[in-house]
Amino acid sequence: MTVDVIIEAKVWQDAGLEALAERAERATLEHLSLDPDDWEICIMGCDDARIAELNGDFRDKPQATNVLSWPSDERGAAQDGDAPGPPDGPDPELGDIAIAYETCQREAREQGKPFGDHVTHLLVHGILHLLGYDHIRDADATLMERIETEILCKMGIRDPYYIPEADDA
Repeated sequence: MTVDVIIEAKVWQDAGLEALAERAERATLEHLSLDPDDWEICIMGCDDARIAELNGDFRDKPQATNVLSWPSDERGAAQDGDAPGPPDGPDPELGDIAIAYETCQREAREQGKPFGDHVTHLLVHGILHLLGYDHIRDADATLMERIETEILCKMGIRDPYYIPEADDA
């Protein structure tokens, strides 16, 4: 397994991004029956200013977001709701992910989630994007959210999409 973590914003050093990234990559790839030792991912821990710049450059949306991903190859499924095919070699690189500290911190606080759990969810989400999963079409979104939830549950992290009813609280 190769997760190359680039710390661009120093606040990520104390947040344990490298350990979170390695754990998220291993859990995601193993869940999809891929050998983590066969694949490479690059993750950049940045701040809101940097991710806003990247979001503007690549998506024409110059505002901060939590996570961005750039797959090394197009892997999406043709049919809405179908799983993408597995990546194939010989190039082991799956792609790159950028994650913004301030946005992640704010979202975790607003959603009442532990910061590490929220970051792990976003990393799993980004890795799934590298593997061709998406959430633009409805059935694709349902599939991606189900897989995220399964992976996170195996990691001991609660369903990030569950919103408790007022009576459940």
